[in-house]
Amino acid sequence: MSPRQDIAAARRIVIKLGTHVITHPEAGLALGRLCSLVEGVAGVHRQGREVVLVSSGAVGMGQRALGLTKRPDSLGLRQACAAVGQSQLMALYSQNFGQLGVKVAQVLLTQEDLGDRDRALCVRTTLTRLLELDVVPILNENDCVSVRELVEYRHSQGHESPTLEFGDNDGLSARVAVALDVDLLVLLTDVDGLFTANPRTDPTAQRIRELTDIDDATLARAVGSSTGGTGGMASKLEAARLASRAGIPVLITSGHHPGALELALAGADVGTLVAPQSRRSNHRRQIAAWAQSRGALVVNDGAIAAMAERKASLLPVGLVHVDGEFSRGDVVEIRDGSGRVHGRGLVNYDASDCRLLTGRQSAEIAGVLGWRGYDAIVTRDNLVLSEV
Repeated sequence: MSPRQDIAAARRIVIKLGTHVITHPEAGLALGRLCSLVEGVAGVHRQGREVVLVSSGAVGMGQRALGLTKRPDSLGLRQACAAVGQSQLMALYSQNFGQLGVKVAQVLLTQEDLGDRDRALCVRTTLTRLLELDVVPILNENDCVSVRELVEYRHSQGHESPTLEFGDNDGLSARVAVALDVDLLVLLTDVDGLFTANPRTDPTAQRIRELTDIDDATLARAVGSSTGGTGGMASKLEAARLASRAGIPVLITSGHHPGALELALAGADVGTLVAPQSRRSNHRRQIAAWAQSRGALVVNDGAIAAMAERKASLLPVGLVHVDGEFSRGDVVEIRDGSGRVHGRGLVNYDASDCRLLTGRQSAEIAGVLGWRGYDAIVTRDNLVLSEV
């Protein structure tokens, strides 16, 4: 398929809404535009696709709710604005999605949540479970306790250049896209994509329809930051580079036009498409090859068939025997009774707990262990089966 057809076929999608997509400069929430985007996401959801939203705008909403005429310079006051605005933002999302019959969940993250292996595994498992429950997770950086984004906004307004790591929602959306091994990352902004020059000042500027890679020269053409957010085209390209090099296509396009999201996800020639550099994400490559196996789970034929044919998780009832000693979050091999290796995965329980759960139903986990972390021994998104 062509790259645009790949977009139309994407099943799991992360969509990032920038501050200038959901707000008007100095005029509050762009309610009509936000409602239109919510309807678009709900339509995608009804198609059977899984959607994760990353939404900016909390600080701006809090600023206006508190009667502040300009974005505050004080870090503490910006954090207060984020606390006030985040609750209002989620209330709007809950109300609008609820009217369309779509359930949503709020997830606030810090850089450390995706930087630590155990915490990243918990985030991944939580988001995967929400998607399995037909819920649309709505993510934002937890600015009340994480100051990186707010500090980098200050730097970007002065003479220092912000460094994208996690400190803006472009970076957050890319990190989450990689963690969830999604099929597509969409960055919705207030411009139609990347251009050969600044289209606001140069009428001859042409939209760049596709990039095969993002090099330093490409980044150098994208400078500056939006006035109400912490990102800009440079941070979007940095995020796109991170995701595309992990095997995820990225579309940078405008969220201002009616039906823009629907057109983009239908594979229309809009925005700038950054092609993926590989077909398997870093997460799955690490499970498949890089990480050292700490042990093995011997499973029955029914479990193997369920994992291979239905892309099911490995449940305790399919477990026959446990080899080796390992901890939660370690990589283990998946074997059949003859010793043949069928795949590898990140295990959700220690080896001792796995032995106690052998052959049990998921509903029995709490009774056996005295606590219950996950329904599965290995969830499907942390499982890589052999290709032969």
